[in-house]
Amino acid sequence: MKKLALHWKIIIGLFLGIFWAVLSGFFGWSEFTTNWLAPWGRIFINLLKLIAIPLVLFSIIGGIVGLGDPKQLGRMGLRTLLLYLLTTIVAVSIGLLIVNIAKPGKWMDDEVRTENRIAYELWAQQEGQEVHDDMNLLDDPANEALISKVAQRRGYDEDESVQSRLKLAANQKESGPLTFIEDMVPDNVFMAMSDNGSMLKIIFFALFFGIALLFVPAKHSKPVIDVVNGLSEVFLKMVELIMEGAPFFVFALLAGLVSEMAGDNPAKVFELFKGLTWYSLAVLLGLLLMAFVVYPTIMKFFVKRLTYKGFLKGISPAQMLAFSTSSSAATLPITLECVEENLKVDPKVSSFVLPIGATVNMDGTSLYQAVAVIFLAQMHMIDLNFGQQLTIILTATLASIGSAAIPSAGLVMLMIVLSSVGLNPAWIGIILPVDRILDMVRTVVNVTGDASVATVIGEVSKKKSA
Repeated sequence: MKKLALHWKIIIGLFLGIFWAVLSGFFGWSEFTTNWLAPWGRIFINLLKLIAIPLVLFSIIGGIVGLGDPKQLGRMGLRTLLLYLLTTIVAVSIGLLIVNIAKPGKWMDDEVRTENRIAYELWAQQEGQEVHDDMNLLDDPANEALISKVAQRRGYDEDESVQSRLKLAANQKESGPLTFIEDMVPDNVFMAMSDNGSMLKIIFFALFFGIALLFVPAKHSKPVIDVVNGLSEVFLKMVELIMEGAPFFVFALLAGLVSEMAGDNPAKVFELFKGLTWYSLAVLLGLLLMAFVVYPTIMKFFVKRLTYKGFLKGISPAQMLAFSTSSSAATLPITLECVEENLKVDPKVSSFVLPIGATVNMDGTSLYQAVAVIFLAQMHMIDLNFGQQLTIILTATLASIGSAAIPSAGLVMLMIVLSSVGLNPAWIGIILPVDRILDMVRTVVNVTGDASVATVIGEVSKKKSA
């Protein structure tokens, strides 16, 4: 009997986890799921994070040393960043196109939208912001009772989870123009290595160390290179061992996640989507277009040796894991393995391109931000003009660079994008109920984008060196 492929095992584990969570809700087993199954999912993520930083560190150093020529490294770095930037702009543009055509925010009840508009105008008045569209419902005496009702209602900005993210977004906004570069340079590499959110600092150190190693005489650099390559092999073997248990870990992860959302009431899972159906569908359509149309089209033009099916089959284990963990960083070890073994990309290229992509390439996150901002504006009866939508493209693209490769980091970036066009950043509270599920899908897009760019860069580099 033919052995079942790993990605099919992961898919089975994924669906069994969701089925178990719904079943446990019906029979009142959610406490058992939370106490006895969910911890295994968290252990899985911790195992992946455990090896993510050392694997990135040694892979980048090994990749740079393997290239040998600093000029070749510079050319590859420039191609990588330009291609990542291009795919991000395409993602944001697709998001804006879909949300402007579908108009999911206008499918809501008119009375609800009127209340939302009044809430927005009250917020703008309080913050001293200029009101969009000059509608000014506050000036209409007919709305007096409605204004009073809305003014007394508890706002999203009082929610604790929203408040914590508001503080993070405020810190990001107050930072100077060169803060991004400043944050890349660690003052203590060992401190940076103890924090998975400091991936940019690790990448900077690895690049600096690898480049310096190229200029050290061979008799001194060879022992260091041998150690680096040896450690890379050890961490890759650790990835293989962890992935042996991936189907069970994914089952536990999904069971815990869905059970946490639904508790002993499985109907809650469906209620999460009910109120935000059109928004969720608009985001999902954009994400699916990126993952299954845009990236394969890019591959078709640049990597003719790979078929559409071959590409998706090769990257599918990383996609399934990205969906389960909602973390590009946690999925990185598996992405490296898929790209090198299944897509046959030179490890020198993949070990350089993929770690950078896990940090700076957030196509799925950028697309979701574009859809979310316009949706939230539409449901508050606000029409953003072309100039404001260009601002969204620019801000979402820049905000995605360096966005932490961890679950829901995009929410903090979304607040910055909302603020850039004069909207209330606390509105993220409206879309929070469905964010975790959408986060899983947009992480799949982020990881697929990383793999696509790495494969294209690998193919281009092969042709240039031929």
